[in-house]
Amino acid sequence: MDTQELTRRLLDRYGRTYADEAGITLRDQPAPLYQLLVLTVLCSIRIKAEIATAAARELRAAGLRTPRAMAGSGWQQRVDALGRAHYVRYDESTATALGEGADLVLERWRGDLRRLREEAGGDPAAVRELLQEVPRIGPVGAQIFCREVQQVWPQLRPYFDDRARETAAGLGLPHTPAGLAVLVPDGESARLAVALVRAGLAGDAAERLREG
Repeated sequence: MDTQELTRRLLDRYGRTYADEAGITLRDQPAPLYQLLVLTVLCSIRIKAEIATAAARELRAAGLRTPRAMAGSGWQQRVDALGRAHYVRYDESTATALGEGADLVLERWRGDLRRLREEAGGDPAAVRELLQEVPRIGPVGAQIFCREVQQVWPQLRPYFDDRARETAAGLGLPHTPAGLAVLVPDGESARLAVALVRAGLAGDAAERLREG
């Protein structure tokens, strides 16, 4: 199988971003960027991705779509939304982290994460460092956010973290950001990065991709 066909199969089978799975229409605007940040917080513990994305949908359904709405919500309201998604065991601590994180985003970046990007000068390493000031987000969470947000923040492209590059190498694909970026049209690097991560988590991706 040539590289072009393998890339096509990767995108077809695994190329749905986590933001899309969570119902977030990602744009370079304050509300969807904040919703991606919330999803990142939810994904930053050891929990199944489908539960994290379901929790993000429940929080949005409860009207908690902006940092101001999140900061103005009650702790129990957040716990209840997480519970409806079966985001258990970590629901109380996560509800606290979401409230504290909303306060930080409002105070530090006036509710607009584009100001975080500006503060970082568009540098991916600086963006990751600033993201880790948000409660619950560590190095892995910062990578999740950057991997997804490159769809609307071209300054970060091409962003392929260690996990994506490791999977690419295992599949016989280029395993540098520049080498992977040429496999897809501009703006599609986020989908390829997520596809590689999902394929790596699947374990038997190589066999599935060979089957078509």
